[in-house]
Amino acid sequence: MFRNQYDTDVTTWSPTGRLFQVEYAMEAVKQGSAAIGLRSRSHVVLASVNKAQSELSSHQRKIFKVDDHIGVAIAGLTADGRVLSRYMRSESINHSFTYESPLPVGRLVVRLADKAQVCTQRSWKRPYGVGLLVGGLDESGAHLYYNCPSGNYFEYQAFAIGSRSQAAKTYLERRFKSFNESSREDLIKDAILAIRETLQGETLKSSLCTVSVLGVDEPFHFLDQESIQKVIDTFEKVPEEEEDGGEAEAEAAAAPAEQGGAGDQDVAPMEM
Repeated sequence: MFRNQYDTDVTTWSPTGRLFQVEYAMEAVKQGSAAIGLRSRSHVVLASVNKAQSELSSHQRKIFKVDDHIGVAIAGLTADGRVLSRYMRSESINHSFTYESPLPVGRLVVRLADKAQVCTQRSWKRPYGVGLLVGGLDESGAHLYYNCPSGNYFEYQAFAIGSRSQAAKTYLERRFKSFNESSREDLIKDAILAIRETLQGETLKSSLCTVSVLGVDEPFHFLDQESIQKVIDTFEKVPEEEEDGGEAEAEAAAAPAEQGGAGDQDVAPMEM
């Protein structure tokens, strides 16, 4: 990305048919902390990386509750994400008050996309620099959508956005065929494993990620740190046990060799 004469205004087209301001907003999404979403027939799991600006500061929240049946995870400018999550919450409350029924997830996503698209054709506005993973459950089942700063939206079985999200996408692409029939616990485990892929060597701890769940007869809520750590322990301790077993076998194999070596000390070496 570099500055040129066609990126000073969001309504200015380049000769190649590009809107650079929109592309810059999409680039801001790639620079944000990773966020991941997965869905099955009955549940949706949203997860995000807790990344602080410095060791002296706390991390900013990346997952927000919209309603009991809708949640959103963001990557990019957190301030823009807060504004849009507040808008979504307002739309959901107004719909519930007017129609006395929960707002369908798809309808909310369309309204959100329309709001983002307006910012791409007004010279006095700028695109929202945030990507949103909207997960929800309605009469037609569980849904997971990605809303782009350009105003586009797509429905996914599983998706990852933000910094180093490609590694998480690779993991999800290997596993997504089983997600539709996955249980709640398996979805949570896969979400945490996908988060681990984005850390690239950094040790995964419960303090480094936030996980939320919603499903049939289960309103949107966050998992506590203890529950997340228990899931992490199920796959983080297995390699250690295998290593311990391997070391024990190596020691057992070395013991007879040492005994044999001790018995041969009085034997004259063979001439070569």
